[in-house]
Amino acid sequence: MENEIVELFDIPEGVVYLNCASLSPQLRSVTEAGAKALQKKVHPWEIQSSDWFDDPETLRALAAQVINADADGMAIIPSVSYGISIAAANVPIAKGQQILVMDKEYPSNYYSWNELAKVKGAEIVTVKKEEASWTAAILNAVNEKTAIIAISNCHWTNGALVDLVQVGVKARSVGAALIIDASQAMGAYPIDVAAIQPDFLVSVGYKWLLGPYGLGYLYAAPKWRAAGKPIEYSWLTKNNSENFAGLVNYRDDFRPGARRFDMGEFPGFINVPMAIAALTQVLKWGVGSIQSQLKSITQQIEQQADELGLGFPKSAERVDHMMGLDLPGGVSDALKANLKNENIFVGFRGESIRVSPYLYTTPQDLEKLFNVLKEHVKR
Repeated sequence: MENEIVELFDIPEGVVYLNCASLSPQLRSVTEAGAKALQKKVHPWEIQSSDWFDDPETLRALAAQVINADADGMAIIPSVSYGISIAAANVPIAKGQQILVMDKEYPSNYYSWNELAKVKGAEIVTVKKEEASWTAAILNAVNEKTAIIAISNCHWTNGALVDLVQVGVKARSVGAALIIDASQAMGAYPIDVAAIQPDFLVSVGYKWLLGPYGLGYLYAAPKWRAAGKPIEYSWLTKNNSENFAGLVNYRDDFRPGARRFDMGEFPGFINVPMAIAALTQVLKWGVGSIQSQLKSITQQIEQQADELGLGFPKSAERVDHMMGLDLPGGVSDALKANLKNENIFVGFRGESIRVSPYLYTTPQDLEKLFNVLKEHVKR
């Protein structure tokens, strides 16, 4: 099974790629879909009016399955920052209220909230992990002044987990909006929006969803689908936009559901077919199965890291598909050079090494990584 999965990716022998949390390798099927789509664009007269909408609807439905949503709840977006901007343009907040963010959060889930706070006279509250877990820290920070909770499902630097269901309950108890950046989980860690009940959830498509760069996903709760405000007004998002002959008959109403939040040019004649191929494979494996298989890999990493005396979030405190390793003395330039020389690719986040394997990761890959780390620790 392991060799079969490795063959689905174009990873040369000798390359140890443990940085899926940054940018996933591309499935051969995704490359083939892109090449086929690129060739189709060579003859644009072969592109039919239905092609502008049929593939995006297929993609929308596939993305919905990944997070237990309905297709009407999904929008196709270019980036997390775009999706967070949509959320910031819609969720209410008044002067003096608070926006909760995680300490050292990824910038795409910070800058929009910082700008919103300036405009509205609100306060950014940065939650630090001083309690036993991120979940406890976030829950303890929520109060009657909290209007928006903008968090990730796990910390992007080391995989430390947030219990989104618990946070969702707490958010609703004080009337706060819950916004989630699921980029470091969607596709690898089970997410159930029916249980979490976020206002908005966004994710890039080029990490754990194995898709192309420049295409991501937004989930909008039912209440935002009927009256939510998009941040751009594309002709494609308007109702009856499939009728090209009637486009000069301008209208105010949108296509149903979260489609009002679709980016302009969402038909993405090249990216969309690639993303369809990627999500088809992810769903074929199953997110639960992917997480289970990656757990067996990160448990091996945890065991070897523990033997070396490295610091890391324990399995009960993190997701099972990525983890940060804290080295004595931090990450030196010499270590970075040694890893590069051995064709070992990991993420460097602050003073930690972020290790994010995938189904193609082999025991030999881990052995090669820890051979380098052992030499570093000995020094």
